[in-house]
Amino acid sequence: MAVTAQPAARRGKARTSRRHPLVATAMVLPLALALAAVFGGVEAVVTQASSVAGTLGR
Repeated sequence: MAVTAQPAARRGKARTSRRHPLVATAMVLPLALALAAVFGGVEAVVTQASSVAGTLGR
């Protein structure tokens, strides 16, 4: 009989470690910036941020 590999959860060794939020941000941020630059989202974000800053500044 052939032995087949089973996922960790089925063997009773579920993965319990979680990634730190700053590590996750560092992983996602370069891709998000590249997509924003390619699709022109930088200007929209700056406009929205300036609008929010103006509202909060009152």
